[in-house]
Amino acid sequence: MPKVTVDDAVVHYDRTGDGPALLLLHGTAASREQWAPLTAQATGFTVLAPDFPGSGLTTDDGGPLTVEGLAAQAEAVLDHAGIEKAHVVGHSLGAVVAAHLAGTRPDRVRKAVLHAAWPVTDVRQDAEFRYWLDLLETGAFARMLPLMAFGPRYWEQATAESNEQLVKTLETVIQPGADRQIGTDRAVDLRPVLGRITAPVLVLGSAHDRIVTAAQQGELVAAIPDARAAEIDAGHGAPAELPAEFARLVLDFVSAAF
Repeated sequence: MPKVTVDDAVVHYDRTGDGPALLLLHGTAASREQWAPLTAQATGFTVLAPDFPGSGLTTDDGGPLTVEGLAAQAEAVLDHAGIEKAHVVGHSLGAVVAAHLAGTRPDRVRKAVLHAAWPVTDVRQDAEFRYWLDLLETGAFARMLPLMAFGPRYWEQATAESNEQLVKTLETVIQPGADRQIGTDRAVDLRPVLGRITAPVLVLGSAHDRIVTAAQQGELVAAIPDARAAEIDAGHGAPAELPAEFARLVLDFVSAAF
């Protein structure tokens, strides 16, 4: 697996396929493995999927993480892979990082898909993120995740037994650096950079997102010069809840001729 050193971090990333570059940035408590369903559909693209510090194989000194630092790591992956310009797709924290990269290094981003991004962490969100930290300490974070991440389409077909099995699976995949990534969530403020984004942007919201409101999605669309909005009938965790539909929306946008 390729890796690149950025300051004190050794960033590992997957590289698959051939064609226009597609940089995938994962969400809080996840890893590059979050993108396996999308990668499988992304034929005709060079897919780059890094781990943030605290996730997967990426290592660093264990200190606080920042959106700026994560964006610098994402750009370093492009440099290391020999990619001048890429489509950038992010989920949640990864979408925030994607937006920051697009606003501060517009020359590196062809198009961007921001799923479940938000412009600035407000008091309500900060209360939610503080609650996540409490749940991590008690070991109950995995039990909360389906309630937080999935919409009605999941719950209509779930059984008590299937949901319990999912919770057990989630307990094994929550990344050790989740608390540090939640700390980054608490400090998000993209407002200074959103107006500097020049790439076409798809602001992809989830109809049943408990974390990011429709109003926050609207603020992103209004602040980004070349933004359009779309919605998926899922919760915050749409890449896992409806992977095929999510992949279709992303790939249709980055493949469109505009």
